[in-house]
Amino acid sequence: MLSQIPINLKNVPEEDIDKQILRAGIIAELDAVSLYEQMADMTKNADIRAILLDIAKEEKTHVGEFQALLLRFDPQQGLELEAGAEEVEEELSK
Repeated sequence: MLSQIPINLKNVPEEDIDKQILRAGIIAELDAVSLYEQMADMTKNADIRAILLDIAKEEKTHVGEFQALLLRFDPQQGLELEAGAEEVEEELSK
């Protein structure tokens, strides 16, 4: 994503805008986690690696913050997360 919101928020119905803002925030934070972890894997400098991994960890916390808010605004999201977890458990128990 790298600093671009993946949807045009002007086209989102007003009742859905907050949910889409939160989802865009989640996408941005996950993108940052991926970027920092990839850079950490590439560097040979231990200090840089440590800082990049620490920042990536902070971004994961931000994902959790956005997700917690999203679950307040979109209860169906929580139900689908639970359903997805159940599907994984079913598949892995085979």
